[in-house]
Amino acid sequence: LAQARDSTVLSSSSPCHSRFATMGKLHTISRGYRHGTRNKFAKKFRSKGKPGVSRYLTTFKRGDYVDIVVDPSIQKGMPHSFYHGRTGIVFNVNRNALGVEITKIVGNRQLRKRMHVGIEHIKK
Repeated sequence: LAQARDSTVLSSSSPCHSRFATMGKLHTISRGYRHGTRNKFAKKFRSKGKPGVSRYLTTFKRGDYVDIVVDPSIQKGMPHSFYHGRTGIVFNVNRNALGVEITKIVGNRQLRKRMHVGIEHIKK
């Protein structure tokens, strides 16, 4: 009698597992801030590590044209991946960051985006 009871328990539990397996996808696909940037935010071969001192000592003035090149070794002041490789004009100079104005095409119009970017992520 005990063996018959155990076999019924096993047979009743096995359909439960198959029901959950056929429910489909149960997790959501994450779309974080750095989603899809495996190659874009990767440093080049033999150029790992923190930036040198000269990167911090460059002087910027309002009206300068600058390129936004994200340095993935420094996460503070990092702009969104969309702006990597874009050129903008400096509109504000701070101690650790620069205000950069960039044009972004959205639909059929051009928007002027203003953002503050860390000095490590900007090249003259």
